[in-house]
Amino acid sequence: MFADILHTDTFILLTAILLIAGVLTTKFSARLGVPALVLFMMVGMVMGSDVLGIIYFDNASTAQMIGVFALVVILFEGGLQTKWKTLRPVIIPSLSLATVGVLLTSGIVAVAAKLILDLGWLEAILFGAIVGSTDAAAVFAVLKGQNINERIGTTLEAESGSNDPMAVFLTVAMIEMITIPETSIITMIGSFFVQMGLGVLFGFIAGKLAVKALNKINLDSSGLYPIFAIAFALLTYGITAFMNGSGLLAVYVLAIIIGNAEIAYRHSIFRFSEGFAWMMQISMFVILGLLVFPSDLFTWDIIFKGILISAILMLIARPVAVYVSTIKMKFTNKELVFLSWAGLKGAVPIVLATFPLLADIEGSQLIFNVVFFVVLTSCLIQGATVTNLADKLGLTGPKKATPMHSLELVSLGKVNTEMIEYEIDSDSNLVGKTLLDIPFPDGTLVNAIIRNDQLITPTGNTRIKLGDFLYILASKSSKPKLKQILQEKQDQIDEETSNSYQSV
Repeated sequence: MFADILHTDTFILLTAILLIAGVLTTKFSARLGVPALVLFMMVGMVMGSDVLGIIYFDNASTAQMIGVFALVVILFEGGLQTKWKTLRPVIIPSLSLATVGVLLTSGIVAVAAKLILDLGWLEAILFGAIVGSTDAAAVFAVLKGQNINERIGTTLEAESGSNDPMAVFLTVAMIEMITIPETSIITMIGSFFVQMGLGVLFGFIAGKLAVKALNKINLDSSGLYPIFAIAFALLTYGITAFMNGSGLLAVYVLAIIIGNAEIAYRHSIFRFSEGFAWMMQISMFVILGLLVFPSDLFTWDIIFKGILISAILMLIARPVAVYVSTIKMKFTNKELVFLSWAGLKGAVPIVLATFPLLADIEGSQLIFNVVFFVVLTSCLIQGATVTNLADKLGLTGPKKATPMHSLELVSLGKVNTEMIEYEIDSDSNLVGKTLLDIPFPDGTLVNAIIRNDQLITPTGNTRIKLGDFLYILASKSSKPKLKQILQEKQDQIDEETSNSYQSV
């Protein structure tokens, strides 16, 4: 009994140490020019048995479970942040990169793995499938808060969010072909389309249901709404996977629908999801770092072979896949160069590399070690240079405006109101108007304005300026009318609004 309590206390203490170490590494990552996720893995490797010997961890099954759970949360948060108006123009190239691009990348890497690692053809193709996709966790982490050109950034995020299912399918399919030789390729192809179709269908249905549920339910605490939203993501993954569909794709579709809808406590849901995603990134990469043994990883054989495969992946496979899969899609050569270099590898390949370990595939330990080294190389080299490359290629947009202050609301309980944050764009019809000039619906109140990082207490004569962040307290019933007023553009003023303005 006492031993069990001591074990539990030790686990809680170690978890706290790992999370604190992970959070602190984010503070130094920018100064060191190294993506935070690399430092997360380093924390795990240092804490592991080969270095400090504090934690011994070699359970691939547990690592896989934590990794998949973390990916669900990370994909959900990434989908929430994806704007439909920027996603719609790049759906075709993103899907092409997520399918054709992954196949081409996997094929070229498979040939390299066959020659360099001396694997059988099926095992080599399995290796290619594992490292063929662009990793959502890595891309979201590196691009978050950066001022990368919106079209290119959205293309990368949409590709990375939608190509994980392709990588999972290819990996599982190759393991089946290795362990069950009589497996039919035609059956697998049919299974792929079924999985993707079910993923989109269930994600869409769940997204619509989630939006309705979030807006209709009246919970006692605003803190319950983010948990409710996350629960929908986990439920969507579970049901879709149970029905043999792509759970990860379903979660991403669900998140896009929720993120682009008017939902109750939107601000709370977004902030909670962002924090939870960071926590899962830290946990996942630390666990994956614990899973690898540096004494096995940093041998001259693994280093030499890993560098060769990394070079082929970064300089040949990914560029070929990008240029071929985006033919006639109106990308400039500079944009294609950037898309080629920004094909980051991260947690997904490492999580997928645990699949052959659990299936006891011949050479699975070699595959895992080389995959880990390739991911480490990609994060260190590509992840650390992505932003600088975008700047040199002229693919950086205006600095993303983020308010330095935020209004934190105590729970409103069952009160039918919420705080709405809105940024004033250059083409907004509100620019130059005073608050008295704006026909706000009944039940709304502008509580604060953030301008140039300064808090302004609004009055009726306060004039709206470009870049202002308005914090508006509104009832749920007034939200549709408020949304219409806020989203009016200077060249889209209808007669009804003009008449309403004159009457006020």
